[in-house]
Amino acid sequence: MAGTLTVAFVVWGVLSPSSVSEVASAAFSWTTANLGWLFNAVATVVLAVLLWLALSRYGKIPLGKDGETPEFSTFSWVAMLFAAGLGIGVLFWGPAEPLAYFVNPPPRTVEAESVEAMHQALAQTYYHWGFHAWAMYALVGGAVAYVGYRRGRALLMSSIFRHLFGKRQTEGFAGKLVDIFAIIATLFGTAAALGIAALQIGQGVTVVSGVSELTNTVLVGIIGVLTICFVLSAVSGVARGIRYLSNINIILTLGIVGVMFILGPTLFLLNILPSAIMEYVGSLFDLMARSASWGEETREFQSTWTVYYWAWWISWSPFVGIFIARISRGRTIRQFILGVIFIPSALLFVAYGTMGATAIWMYREGRPGFSDSMAPPEVLFTLVDNLPFAEWLPLVIMVVLAIFFITSADSASVVMGILTTRGSQDPPKVVVIFWGLVMSGIAVVMLLIGSTSALAGLQSLVIVTAVPFAVVMILIIFAWFRELRSDPYILRAQYAQIAVSNAVREGVHKYGDDFGLQVVETDPGRGAGAETDSECQEYTEWYQRTNAEGEPVGFDYETGEWADGWDPVTGQIRIVPAQATEDAETGEDERSTTEGVRRHDDSPQPATSVPPGGAPVNDGGAVKGTRR
Repeated sequence: MAGTLTVAFVVWGVLSPSSVSEVASAAFSWTTANLGWLFNAVATVVLAVLLWLALSRYGKIPLGKDGETPEFSTFSWVAMLFAAGLGIGVLFWGPAEPLAYFVNPPPRTVEAESVEAMHQALAQTYYHWGFHAWAMYALVGGAVAYVGYRRGRALLMSSIFRHLFGKRQTEGFAGKLVDIFAIIATLFGTAAALGIAALQIGQGVTVVSGVSELTNTVLVGIIGVLTICFVLSAVSGVARGIRYLSNINIILTLGIVGVMFILGPTLFLLNILPSAIMEYVGSLFDLMARSASWGEETREFQSTWTVYYWAWWISWSPFVGIFIARISRGRTIRQFILGVIFIPSALLFVAYGTMGATAIWMYREGRPGFSDSMAPPEVLFTLVDNLPFAEWLPLVIMVVLAIFFITSADSASVVMGILTTRGSQDPPKVVVIFWGLVMSGIAVVMLLIGSTSALAGLQSLVIVTAVPFAVVMILIIFAWFRELRSDPYILRAQYAQIAVSNAVREGVHKYGDDFGLQVVETDPGRGAGAETDSECQEYTEWYQRTNAEGEPVGFDYETGEWADGWDPVTGQIRIVPAQATEDAETGEDERSTTEGVRRHDDSPQPATSVPPGGAPVNDGGAVKGTRR
């Protein structure tokens, strides 16, 4: 369904961009006027809820089996979070956005081009790219990692809603609708990023070649060339090569920022970066308080900037969320949330502070090319043109942007392939290529409907298409909490609290203050744990892995292998002999259903009454109060 809808949209946009533009403009105006509050609410609520979750008792729950260590070292994990935090937008908006706020500050704030405006500009940029953005990624990534690696379900957005919607609805219409919303949000969010890359590369072409005008035809041609490169990479299967290119790209991006820091106003940057970060932290509540209630000018500013960014992060959250979920297995919820929110934000504060403050400094100094009417794609190359010994840098920037385009299209297409194949970790190449082509087609349509301002077309559709998934993100909060309340870690704590509380009450009742605690066997129904049935479904179903259809997956205790070939180390399903799959489906392996409780942690346990993660007990056992 998602494929049909998006292909129809691309065909419509190519055949009649004017009509699409009219509809998109009307939808954009209605959305920003009536639903801007929704995006602001989602951004604020998600950040507040996740910080509370990280510091609560739920923060100790691992994103994996009990006792499982993180799959990646802390250094590697941090490095990959950095990679996720850097993308096309860094080079496009890094220098342009702070300069735009310096020249035209948000309404009712500070005087344009003043010292206060300089600090406010960086704080406003940090607000859009910092904690709130990464909290949205952390919500989706954390929930997906939990249901995938803790509960043993398929890595699908719909898997999060098993307890909220019920198994039948999750596997039926409601679950498919959630996955469709995730696909559409990812499509338009990533397409916007690809369009921005084309805009920036096009500006680089004008700088290097001396061409004076950048037309939509040139932009469409750039997207076409890069799409061919993406298809070749997808067909060739050079996944490892793409990962290497991604790592090289991150190094080059950090190198570009480092060159700007060294060749630019270094002393000025050393002074303003700490001040800007403190300005952001100090004005955070004031920034969150702004809405359309402040007047029409503020509503227009929010539509152009803040609401657009919240919509963009919401659109990217399924894509980036699944990526960071995949690299975070074995970490606790607390480590995951705090790491994902604060580590990439810190890197972006330095990168954006360096590029943005350099652009502002050059504008104040009257450097050649800087004016108050610069288009965003022009700022970066104008900045580079004013750096000494940096004539070679525009070519490097264009190479970096091209690789970002290819790797982003490749990765996002794989994620959408996973969503459309019901959780397959290795979707067919034809499906991946299909989504990549559709994504490029949407980027072309976005540029075409933008008319004189290509960026306007990119922004309008991102905001409109992010609305359904904004509602989904609120539902994710409720669904994840429903899952966490029945997690074995929480149930064990409740079990222990009830047992000890009962024992203490009995001891005080019988012996006053002179009693001790001793574990002894009691008659059934009279022990400290009598109020808890450790064999009930809430305790035991967690140990059962299920496939994408929600059916139990058999486990061979002699070989230690799952019937569907699932590898707990890689998180992927290996190809297994047909007979083994048939046996699992027919249930002939009696040991997989009778000799032990099937654990998600891949290790068999005796089929006794077991508080999850604890020692086998009998409901008649107790921590009993006895006289000292």
